[in-house]
Amino acid sequence: MQLYSDPADQLIVALDGMSPEEALLFISRIPDLRWVKVGLELFLNAGPDFLIDLRKKGLKIFLDLKFHDIPVTMAAACREAAKTGAELITVHACAGLNALLAAQESAIAGAERGGLPAPTLLAVTVLTSWDANSFAEELSITECLEDRVVALADLAKKAGIGGCVCSPLEVSSLRRNHPEPFELVTPGIRPLGCESGDQSRVMSPADALKAGASRLVIGRPITRSINPANAFSRCCDELVNTH
Repeated sequence: MQLYSDPADQLIVALDGMSPEEALLFISRIPDLRWVKVGLELFLNAGPDFLIDLRKKGLKIFLDLKFHDIPVTMAAACREAAKTGAELITVHACAGLNALLAAQESAIAGAERGGLPAPTLLAVTVLTSWDANSFAEELSITECLEDRVVALADLAKKAGIGGCVCSPLEVSSLRRNHPEPFELVTPGIRPLGCESGDQSRVMSPADALKAGASRLVIGRPITRSINPANAFSRCCDELVNTH
């Protein structure tokens, strides 16, 4: 992966589990931070205006709300989300082709109305909390997890979506079929020596980039560190040799 010369441009730090005040304090402790992820909990707590505060601090935003609904609702949601100025916005690929097409068109329209660059929509394939056994047993899906990821990524590409969210374990196979600039954003990233937590399909930062990931989402290994700036720097250092 060679699109970015600075590893900090490829690390998205997840602000999960924080209040707006805690998030702003945390951000102030990492001067080199470029990207943050705002998920459902923080977004519902802080509201859309919080994204304006983040942008004023020069941060880029991965708005991870994972929209999944009928096409008309997906379109309306993406139109409004695009007005926030978030650079990356998630939708669920399993919402289907019509919903993805509507979401993509409306995201572009919403950004234009706000005088903003169009965001990149990212289609979530299979959540990284699923493993192969639970995926098959709990959802009664006979297709293997890896094949389902490939099919959903293909669907997203067909709809003109700019990238996917996938486990780092699926990045290599997806990258072969979807070259850059199609973005592959990977949660489930655990720096060397860190526990996997509630993620089932994980990988180190360097290995994920070598496999073809565009950007990496990292949360607790940085946000729960005693020294977040040092933890962030160590993650960047892991990526230096991949460039």
